[in-house]
Amino acid sequence: MALMINDECSSCGACEAECPNTAISEGEDHYRINPDLCTECVGFFAEPQCTSVCPTDSIIPDPARTEDKDALLAKFKKIHPDKEPVLS
Repeated sequence: MALMINDECSSCGACEAECPNTAISEGEDHYRINPDLCTECVGFFAEPQCTSVCPTDSIIPDPARTEDKDALLAKFKKIHPDKEPVLS
């Protein structure tokens, strides 16, 4: 499932630089995650990198985007067709 950033976001920006898919950007009120680009770091890392740097724990699973690991890996391959995924 893709991740989302809730209203608890402090807009510190720490998460944006950690996203290998450039799925995180500054929104009107706080940072946001483009669910079409979020793979929860599948293909790059064993765990989402943004959640590990978020000081407010405001990055959570998006209940509207339920995707299993296979779907996230397929999304990775679509976004990065010339890159070999790191499988964990």
